[in-house]
Amino acid sequence: MAADNVTPRYSVIVPVFNEADNLQPLLLEIRDTMDSLAEPYEVVFVDDGSTDGSLTVMKALRRDHAPVRVLAFEKNEGQSAALAAGFGAARGRVFLTMDADLQNDPGDIPRLLSALEGYDVAVGWRHERRDNLVKRITSKVGNAIRNRLTHEQIADTGCSLKAFRREAARSIPFFNGMHRFMPTLCRMRGFSVTQVKVNHRPRVHGKTKYGVVDRLRATVPDLLAVRWMQKRALHYEVHEESEP
Repeated sequence: MAADNVTPRYSVIVPVFNEADNLQPLLLEIRDTMDSLAEPYEVVFVDDGSTDGSLTVMKALRRDHAPVRVLAFEKNEGQSAALAAGFGAARGRVFLTMDADLQNDPGDIPRLLSALEGYDVAVGWRHERRDNLVKRITSKVGNAIRNRLTHEQIADTGCSLKAFRREAARSIPFFNGMHRFMPTLCRMRGFSVTQVKVNHRPRVHGKTKYGVVDRLRATVPDLLAVRWMQKRALHYEVHEESEP
């Protein structure tokens, strides 16, 4: 892990909402993986208004494991806001995102980075989901609808384990719900996207933050907005430009 005054190559950005029991083991796994890369990195935790003591745990980890960084919202603002804040604060040339619930496997990070060598964005695909049947079916249907309306082929839009070149991540227009469409939004800005099969682990501590009805209610308006953006996007090439 790099010293605080060293500019990191990688920024691992982790939105957190009520995951106190998962944070220390998650950080240890991230450190094991990132240390093996022998490149400077930082871990940016973004506390999204947790009420279970997660922020206290993150501050303790910050004291003991520099250069862990902690951003804290006054109240719950949602995953899109947490990612936007993390992207804005991150200093690395490559941004890595993951959930704080230990269901994403930090050991998959090198595979994402390897895929990123030929692309601007590498998206995790939880090929074997470790969720209950209802959640798996809901996710499959939701992915199919998103892909149909946005003309995409992203197998797992809900997987938080992703890698972005800095310029691709910073190009994303931020709005509530944008975290579900980041590959599409990056493609709209001209960046290339690939998919990588990744591990998925069962939840051990804490509770899922999304119900089926809540997810559908939030997703439909966002999906229609992204489709509108695609239809209204500008497409042009400048073939000649005079010198100033």
